[in-house]
Amino acid sequence: MTYTHKNKGVCSVSTEVVLKEDGTIEEVRVLGGCNGNLKGISSLLIGMKAEDAINRLQGLKCGSRSTSCPDQIALALREALGTKQN
Repeated sequence: MTYTHKNKGVCSVSTEVVLKEDGTIEEVRVLGGCNGNLKGISSLLIGMKAEDAINRLQGLKCGSRSTSCPDQIALALREALGTKQN
């Protein structure tokens, strides 16, 4: 299942996540933002359960912003899981 989230409050524009049927992350792509860092984070998430990634990434902030690109990835994963369960 592929899900795209429109990011808010960060430099990146959107986050696309691909989940396997069991909720394992198959791929994460972030458009915009800090390219190298986001490629590294995305690579580390492959094979991880979405719930585990959400627990690690949610609530992280970028400087004085109330969110971050990793937090937006967590939001995308949470939304994807909610869509998958419906």
